[in-house]
Amino acid sequence: MKRQPVMKLLKKLSDILVNLTVVGAENVPLEGAYLVATSHISRLDTPFLMLSTPRQNIIGIVAREYEKAPFFGSFLNMLGVVWITREEYDRNAFREASNYLKDGWIVGIAPEGKRSKTKQLLEGKSGAALLALRNKVQIIPAAVIGTTEVFKDFLRLKKGQVKVTFGKAFALPEGNEENDNKALLKQATDEIMCRIAILLPQENRGFYANHPRLLELEEEQKRQSAPEQLLNGGQL
Repeated sequence: MKRQPVMKLLKKLSDILVNLTVVGAENVPLEGAYLVATSHISRLDTPFLMLSTPRQNIIGIVAREYEKAPFFGSFLNMLGVVWITREEYDRNAFREASNYLKDGWIVGIAPEGKRSKTKQLLEGKSGAALLALRNKVQIIPAAVIGTTEVFKDFLRLKKGQVKVTFGKAFALPEGNEENDNKALLKQATDEIMCRIAILLPQENRGFYANHPRLLELEEEQKRQSAPEQLLNGGQL
């Protein structure tokens, strides 16, 4: 695999073209298998996610339609990705991603299943939840902002501003005989998407902007930050 030279080239290009800000890098453990579930607004999301952690054993799941894209497809093949057919349940892609997880890798996936052309979160699909539950791995939520403007900024001779935010890893509750499988996957998918949504600005939360679970997470976040504010001399 030609991954290392490609990653070095990608890092150099990124340093030249973009100011990359990473928030929550400490939430990505330096070893162990995890599923990174991310928002998806640009083809560049996967490369920037890979640049945002020192982990070398990280790979993304990418729609197969990009495999034939000029330059971009060849670049991703050299970088190394799991190609997936979106229109159907792709058993081979699921098996390949599972094998990477079993080997202790981080696997990146966009639960929406496709790029959002409005920068708003779309309704999530169940693939990410199923992959995490079947492989018994925790999920690290992530949000990527600014990737849609990189080429526009380049043409304006400006540096792009890309921000990648990682949330804390969490485990999905496992089902039991009383759970309906579809209901369990729906609940798990909503949990994943709301944990992504809370990392995004309000105007980008889209389908999940007023989801009850997102409101609960916001309240939890406020309660957790309150003691920190008191310790720092702030007011509640």
